[in-house]
Amino acid sequence: MPKMKTNRGAAKRFKSTAGGKVKRSRAFARHILTSKSTKRKRGLRRPAEAASANVGALKKLLPYHGIE
Repeated sequence: MPKMKTNRGAAKRFKSTAGGKVKRSRAFARHILTSKSTKRKRGLRRPAEAASANVGALKKLLPYHGIE
């Protein structure tokens, strides 16, 4: 059976942590930043953990990336 292909768009957006969780970047940090507070923008810089409901779908998109 041939190897599965990694979805390159998902590979750029998600990384797996050492504990097997999935790390993602936060939304709403690209434009219209003048109306957002400094505290809010600072929080958007920090990565977030992907929802557990979506991890099953990510396993199929990223077969060789250590997502459990």
